[in-house]
Amino acid sequence: MESDVPGSDDDDDVGSSTHSISALQIAPSAQTTGQAKQPQGENAAKSEAQLKLSRQVKGLLNKLSEQNIGSILEDIEGLYRNHTRNDVTATLTELIIASISSHSSLLDTFVVLHAALVASLHKVLGVDFAAFFVQVVVEEYEKQYNIAAKSDEVDANDGDPKEDGGAESVRGKEASNLLVLLAELYTFQVVSCILVYDIIREFLSGGLGEFEVELFLKLLKSIGVRLRQDDPTALKDIVQLVQTKVAGQDRSTQSSRTRFMLETLTNLKNNKLGLVDPKRKVGQANGQMVAEAVERMKKFVNGIGKKRTVRGNEPLNVSLRDLRSADTKGKWWLVGSAWAGNPLVDRKEKNEDDGGHEDRSVLDEEAKAHAEQSAALLKLAKKQGMNTDVRRSIFVVLMSSEDYVDACERLGHLKISDQQRPEVVRVLLHCLGNEKAYNPYYTLIAQHLSTSTRSVRFSLQYCLWDLFREFGESIGRSGGDGDGLGSEDEKSVSKTKLKNLARAYAWWVAKGAMALDAFKPLNFLSLKSQTTLFLRTFFAELFVSSQSASPLLDFATEDEREVASLSRDREVLEVIMMKSIKSANVVQGMMYLFEQDVEELAGMAKDGEVRKLIRWGVKVAKETLGTGGEVANLL
Repeated sequence: MESDVPGSDDDDDVGSSTHSISALQIAPSAQTTGQAKQPQGENAAKSEAQLKLSRQVKGLLNKLSEQNIGSILEDIEGLYRNHTRNDVTATLTELIIASISSHSSLLDTFVVLHAALVASLHKVLGVDFAAFFVQVVVEEYEKQYNIAAKSDEVDANDGDPKEDGGAESVRGKEASNLLVLLAELYTFQVVSCILVYDIIREFLSGGLGEFEVELFLKLLKSIGVRLRQDDPTALKDIVQLVQTKVAGQDRSTQSSRTRFMLETLTNLKNNKLGLVDPKRKVGQANGQMVAEAVERMKKFVNGIGKKRTVRGNEPLNVSLRDLRSADTKGKWWLVGSAWAGNPLVDRKEKNEDDGGHEDRSVLDEEAKAHAEQSAALLKLAKKQGMNTDVRRSIFVVLMSSEDYVDACERLGHLKISDQQRPEVVRVLLHCLGNEKAYNPYYTLIAQHLSTSTRSVRFSLQYCLWDLFREFGESIGRSGGDGDGLGSEDEKSVSKTKLKNLARAYAWWVAKGAMALDAFKPLNFLSLKSQTTLFLRTFFAELFVSSQSASPLLDFATEDEREVASLSRDREVLEVIMMKSIKSANVVQGMMYLFEQDVEELAGMAKDGEVRKLIRWGVKVAKETLGTGGEVANLL
């Protein structure tokens, strides 16, 4: 599929330079060998158009503020309608990076504002914009970091002392400012914690000099709390790495900045949030101002979904290694991009780097073990009722993948027709429902697939209706996507399956994979007992999932650390509820359910704080549905 996505291979040269407008001007003289030259008039016109575009974008960025970010976003959308998508994306990326990557220190609020604009464009334009922007930012950050690191090595060899206020005081500010930009992109969920942790490991692996300590402190102060919430295991590895680096150092010889970094890291590890969360730094006006700016911009970014269609809703789960190998292995995070990865080649390269060669007998044993595993999985597939080749193939992929990203990649390569694609969702829900304990692995697969394949959303909805038919609800078929399993006779569905599916559907609705209007065929006044239990579990989970960044969090938890990670972002919940306004039946049904079952919903949680959160969620939902219903009636 051909497209003008800025992440395509044709655009790699554009991202190689981020500080010169000439990088956007194509010079035919650089490629004259064996090629016909374009007329000079055409080149001149093209260059003039690009220069004009650059001036327009720069003018918009110069006027950017919290008050007019909405109008600036609309003006940039207008540029996309009137110019080539690649040109606008490359120009925006170049000018934002040039503005952030400054020799002088920048106000954190300035970086927050630009990160919020990028996050807004990520939602409005889709993942291709964010992917291109992030890749260029990381490339420029690594370039500036290496320059700063080499400068430090030269100074160390020369033995020249560093003087405050001189050239050394601004050395490495380009890399530092770009790292702050990446941190704010993480705050606004443009990138995931995977990339941030990879960058931390990278600059800590070489040493723990003053520059590395400065970079690490910036990250700990701005996003340390959230890093701990998203992946505490990775934070533990980072702590161990730092402790190894300073193990042989005498504390008296350590700089005050290093000691403060160690103290901050220890407080973060021990969950002493008051010492690292900017919101709680009483008396530090700058930290408080930045925290307030972040909250205001979060509300703006989250509110975009109320007014327009959102094309990019999930952070990029790319690693530093993925970005570095994009030119050789492809950009798997972009729909339509080629993937040149080959596990056998990767294994061969790894062995050559290690200086070892696998024995032939070892390879034979691995092949034999793989064949035995495949045979066992096929046997299990038949036992689970996978009665077609397509279902068996999907089942084997789900059971043998390393993680949900690997599963999505392998499912994408299965040779199945468009008519057979709904089978992926049916097999996935079958496996999810039959797990003894809830497994978010399947939930994340469906969420990932729904962002790139619209049919997955419809399949999730049709399968939900089939589940309601199993509960005994009278629902007419629509779309012809049923598999013949639905019935108006009530069947006994196990509580484990019911709760697993309710929890998964709650996560999908909370994260935008589907909407609440999927409940429109239900008659909320005469629900079957199993449907009532499903909806109670669903809405209790929905209120929790809307405030959580992890599908692992259970609303029935008693873990105080997990409960503490829950926020109360009203904007997010309002966006979820507003998507159901078009269906009067769903609005009235949910209002009736919330009036009748509020205590039953809250009572499903073991922890008192979670019960309070669920009651708060019911209150916000009722207020949103009431206001939205009045507006819908007026229209």
